[in-house]
Amino acid sequence: MRVFPLLIVAASVGLGNLAAAIGIGFGGVTTRTRLRVALVFGLFETGMPIIGLVIGAGVATSIGHLARWIGASLLIILGGVTLLRALRQPGWSAAGGPGVHPAHSMGLGKLIITAFALSLDNLAAGFALGTLNISVGAAALVIGAVSVLMSLAGLELGGRVGAAAGRRGEQIGGAILVAVGVALATGVL
Repeated sequence: MRVFPLLIVAASVGLGNLAAAIGIGFGGVTTRTRLRVALVFGLFETGMPIIGLVIGAGVATSIGHLARWIGASLLIILGGVTLLRALRQPGWSAAGGPGVHPAHSMGLGKLIITAFALSLDNLAAGFALGTLNISVGAAALVIGAVSVLMSLAGLELGGRVGAAAGRRGEQIGGAILVAVGVALATGVL
């Protein structure tokens, strides 16, 4: 098995998770958030290539063309909702005085939708991996592990910058999710 090309693919697939995790981290990072993001992003990134291989070339290829648009749309909607909700929150204080609300952590439903949107393109990647001389199981594990590491790094970065940004952290996080969606739609990610 060629490890270096697989790591490059895993890192490129994980870039979307890194960016989205930065956005999630802006709302605040707790041990629970770390565990949820690692588990959900890791499961989706590990499972989607396997599902892509199982469902076959025709379906994976047709879904692969739509995956970018579906994933991008979901991320733009989630980011937009997060941004609008953050803008409408009464009583927030950027200075950290009275009226400060606790850090927002993304709910499990939104986290699952985000992970699903980010991993849709891995369906077609799973079929492509099956045509190479790379074990799909090993590839899925490497992709999942790299995704988890990149997601946790993104959470930490987002959490630190978000804490410094105060009230604007959740707004910036929503804007980042929208930007990740736009980057997926345009093919940048």
